[in-house]
Amino acid sequence: MSSQFWRLFWSLVIFLSVCSFTAAQEAEVRGFLQNYAGPPASDEDKATRYFAAFVHLSDDNTQQVIVYLLGGGWCGSGGCTTLILVPKDSSYRVLTKITVAQLPIRVLDTKSKGWRDLGVWVEGGGIESGYEARLAFDGEQYPDNPTVPPAQPITPKTKGRIVVPSAAKGKPLYPSPGEK
Repeated sequence: MSSQFWRLFWSLVIFLSVCSFTAAQEAEVRGFLQNYAGPPASDEDKATRYFAAFVHLSDDNTQQVIVYLLGGGWCGSGGCTTLILVPKDSSYRVLTKITVAQLPIRVLDTKSKGWRDLGVWVEGGGIESGYEARLAFDGEQYPDNPTVPPAQPITPKTKGRIVVPSAAKGKPLYPSPGEK
């Protein structure tokens, strides 16, 4: 019980220290995601939530966004959809769509082709014993499925920082009036 408390506590501390962003950035990401997902067609779609982590993955000093989408249309037995967004003009574009990711998501200290590697938890969808997979940038994108090569299992000693914690609940993609 005590170790679980400290794990959650440190996840929150790390999250707050690495994921600084402005309300304007948050609104830009929400608007991009609403265009990407399209108008909600059902109550399930209206209930979609997202968690956005603003990070520096590349050596070019621009900020990218790791978005974890939560909801029936975005999640299955193997996990939920994660998007890696990069700035484009006054909005974003999807660099990579990872189809089955579990939490937590980490930015690793290692790099591939000038971009930080990602650590994504893999479990469910037929994988009984969970593990963390390294997603290495190939010069154009990250692997879209952490359960198959080129993604690779990594050891727990691999250094990095949590950017989407296990306890992430996200924000409403389609907030009702007065909700943020």
